[in-house]
Amino acid sequence: MSEPQSAPDPRGAAAAPRRLKPAPLLFEPPEAAADPEHFFDLESIEDPRELLSRSTELALAFRAAADRATEFQAMAAAQLADPRRFDRLTLAVLAERADWTEDYARKMVEFGRSLMREGGARPDEAG
Repeated sequence: MSEPQSAPDPRGAAAAPRRLKPAPLLFEPPEAAADPEHFFDLESIEDPRELLSRSTELALAFRAAADRATEFQAMAAAQLADPRRFDRLTLAVLAERADWTEDYARKMVEFGRSLMREGGARPDEAG
C-alpha cells in the first residue's frame, strides 16, 4: 500500500494563498471549535512521543480524507459536465463553482470519468 499523496493545488503553483475558514470538523464538540488553540486535544499532550504519534495519525487521516474527497469532487465534476445532461455545466462554469482553472476542471472531469469507469462509488450512492 502506498503513502497517501496530497491532491494538487487546483489554482496552480503561482496562485496566491487564500485565507479560507476551515470546514467545521463534525466529530469535535462545538465548544472546541470556539477555541482557536484547540485541535483534537493535541495541545494537551505533553509527551512529545505521544504528540508525534497522535499528530501523525491525524495528518495521515486528513490526507486520506482529502484524497477521497478529491475523488468525489472528480466524480461530481464528471457527472455535471456529462454532455448527455440537459443541464450540463461548461468547464468554465464548473471551474468557477469549484474555484479551479478550466484546465484543472478538464483534468478533474477526466479523472472522474475514469473513476466511474473503474466502478468507483458514485457520490449519490455514498453513505
